Amino acid sequence: MRFFVLLILIISGCNPISQEGNVPISWTEKMDQIPEGIRIFHGRNSSLPLNVWYADIDLNHPNLMAKIISSHDEDQRQTPSELLKLTQASVVLNGGYFIMNQAPTSHVGLLKENNVLLEPASPSVIRDNARYYISRGAIGFNKHNIPDIAWVATRNDSMYYWDNPLNNRPGNPAEGLEFTLASYWDMIDAFHAGPVLVQDGVANVSTEEEVFFNTPIAGVQPRSAVGITKENHLILLVVDGRQPESRGVYLEELATIMVDLSCEEALNLDGGGSSALVTRNGLLNRPVGLHVEREIMSALAIYSDDKE
Repeated sequence: MRFFVLLILIISGCNPISQEGNVPISWTEKMDQIPEGIRIFHGRNSSLPLNVWYADIDLNHPNLMAKIISSHDEDQRQTPSELLKLTQASVVLNGGYFIMNQAPTSHVGLLKENNVLLEPASPSVIRDNARYYISRGAIGFNKHNIPDIAWVATRNDSMYYWDNPLNNRPGNPAEGLEFTLASYWDMIDAFHAGPVLVQDGVANVSTEEEVFFNTPIAGVQPRSAVGITKENHLILLVVDGRQPESRGVYLEELATIMVDLSCEEALNLDGGGSSALVTRNGLLNRPVGLHVEREIMSALAIYSDDKE
């Protein structure tokens, strides 16, 4: 298997993969035993090729609740399956970015869990010897368990959001974070990831504005994403990549898939080998073609009061 993964990476490096304007997916619902209000789908595009999975979570259902969770063990990293078992969740999707080569690890940007701010937002980043102020994409849940995706920063341990991202461009940083133009973001759970993929039901990938240019986040990758529909459904999605059976997707292609799933807002999450969607029945996808999971720091978790 390692040979085939290496082979496809070599081929991709020699022959850049063309970006598709539309990514048609044939979906099949998986009828495994799961709590009411949760539906699981597997998607396939044989021509690219792609394997995609998503969980449709009806947050209107009285027995369902979504939360941000994080690892609290010694190195602050656990696999999604370990987090699911430890917290007795029904579904877990990997979450925000973290520093891989640090133990204990630390979250890259905002992390708030159970109304406790564990990590504030990073106010700026250095890119090509220039300082860029950032309000990166985040997902949060308020006390009524209503989700929101927005461009967020923190000040004095409080979270604020903007209706639009900062106007950063490569070589042309925005002047700064104007908190007078922001609104208080009243969320009890939240984390940063990014970039935002969908706004007002339209694909709108803010890679440059969130200063993700010249990073490994661009290009064809295994992906994770979260979306919100008008009907208050949460879409938790993974796309396998770096394998012969599934090449992965560009961010723009990921945005198209989320729009096709009726998302009004959507956010790119940590991808690559971190991309994993698990239920109590086990790992659904195959991160980079393998049956193993990478340890992560933060995740989205779905809880049900139903007895399975």
